[in-house]
Amino acid sequence: MEAFGLLVDRYQGPVFNVVLRMVRSYEDAKEISQDVFVKAFENLRQFDPERNFFSWIYRIAINESINFLGKPRPQSDLPAQLPTNRPDPARAYEASETGRQVHSALDELGQDYRAVILLRHFFNLSYREMARILDIPEKTVKSRLFDGRRQLRRLLVGKGWINEK
Repeated sequence: MEAFGLLVDRYQGPVFNVVLRMVRSYEDAKEISQDVFVKAFENLRQFDPERNFFSWIYRIAINESINFLGKPRPQSDLPAQLPTNRPDPARAYEASETGRQVHSALDELGQDYRAVILLRHFFNLSYREMARILDIPEKTVKSRLFDGRRQLRRLLVGKGWINEK
């Protein structure tokens, strides 16, 4: 129990941030994050200690977020200040107009594309880490990232937020 408590302390910020970026609702992200740790605790026997705990808990967080997004619910905007236990380099970026435009366009992407873009560009994960978290082959991660970036660019150009080059 004590070891699991340490893991919760260590990962609650990153888990909350990835859930918040997926579901875009502070209150829902709090609830889902709690569910993630309950689910992790209940399934702790299934965790392979040879693997990375970070990847395992992130996979649970992504799955819970996708399950939540599959249910019809009203959405609300992100609060201006996102709580976290560690510095978030994306916060400064999001504060800019460009950041708001990119987030608006991200909201229009499919869940699969949004997940890979967030994990790569906001959480700086490697292709291998992303593949483990999403439980898909690295080639699929790369393909989704390529397609997601292309769709994101099309959306930004279509809204006149960036120039087509």
